[in-house]
Amino acid sequence: MPSQEQPPRLEPALRAVLEAFLNFVAAEKARSPHTVRAYEADILSLLAFAQSQGCAGLQQIGLKELRWWLAEQNARGLARSTMARRVAAARTFFAWAIREELIQANPALRLAAPKRQKTLPGVLHQDQVHRLLDVAGTAATGSSPRTAAPGTLTRADETAPPSPVEQRDRAMLELLYGSGLRVGELTALDIDDCDFDRRTVRVLGKGNKERTVPFGLPAAQALTIWLQTGRAALLTPASGAAVFLGARGGRIDQRQVRSVVERALAGLGDTRASGPHALRHTMATHLLDGGADLRAVQEMLGHASLATTQIYTHVSVERLRSSYQQAHPRA
Repeated sequence: MPSQEQPPRLEPALRAVLEAFLNFVAAEKARSPHTVRAYEADILSLLAFAQSQGCAGLQQIGLKELRWWLAEQNARGLARSTMARRVAAARTFFAWAIREELIQANPALRLAAPKRQKTLPGVLHQDQVHRLLDVAGTAATGSSPRTAAPGTLTRADETAPPSPVEQRDRAMLELLYGSGLRVGELTALDIDDCDFDRRTVRVLGKGNKERTVPFGLPAAQALTIWLQTGRAALLTPASGAAVFLGARGGRIDQRQVRSVVERALAGLGDTRASGPHALRHTMATHLLDGGADLRAVQEMLGHASLATTQIYTHVSVERLRSSYQQAHPRA
């Protein structure tokens, strides 16, 4: 069995600085555990490299060391997006160090980040969404599916009654597409967060910012079936108020949700979209295609910046251009 690479070991002084910074990221900036782990990996890499170059403290780390660090990252074949993230983490780290008076000058101010490669997110066409959710709906309700075309999703046993897990999976897929939730927001939902009269869910997004997001009738129906039938079958003392449960009755985790979505998307056989975020991308793109206001979509998605939401306008324009080139006789 191959040995796993051990994380670099820092001198106690640098380790203490790193721990203090991570506490700042988690407590004051209210970042998620996933984001804190990303910061830890990035700054640990930076400090370990500086230590290997003979830097015993932050004061000895200059722009030269930072540029050498990035060159070493590039030589290891790290993606541009990862390197850009590490530059951003370094800037945040040294800005914090200035604030804490650990250093007198910020060496990261002139640190240039590699340009990110612009890639449009994979999204589903509306017919793909209908196929995906139609089969999920068939599984959850036990109704007879339409005759499946070659390459479309089908249930393994169309005559078997829907299982609690099938009901749960359908409700999760409907809500991910219907409301554009992040997977972490979905798994954190409690029953009191769902308002069926107004058809909205209350979610706690990035930076502990709360927002209310609407969902449609299909999602409401799927959620109702799951909560009244499927969830009751999986309920245990460990369930608490969680909306979505794992097979053993505890709150479902993000890995399980990703696995459900990946299997469903793979079953389509004709899309490059992958993961729960693909349903979020798809929901936003379809809203804009349908004429929704960009700021309304920003509010639904919980984006702090409108520039983040604008990527979906690029997706729509790209799709329009593709349709034009395929259909116009003088394209």
